[in-house]
Amino acid sequence: MEITKVTIDRPFITLGQVLKEEAIIPTGGAAKWFLKENIVLVNDEADDRRGRKLYPGDEVVLPDGAKLVIESK
Repeated sequence: MEITKVTIDRPFITLGQVLKEEAIIPTGGAAKWFLKENIVLVNDEADDRRGRKLYPGDEVVLPDGAKLVIESK
């Protein structure tokens, strides 16, 4: 399983922002569609809210099995 560390310089980042910043979706507006069409796990629970706040230590698993780990700067 591929693990990518996503470093943030603020208290949290939203799920939609992570998907865009990691080039999983082309635009922020595509997050809603992507999350409705695909199962994305946040800390081992399915979540389809693009506004879901992710904090350092949170883990996101994408449909292809890739894992994103949020960490602070």
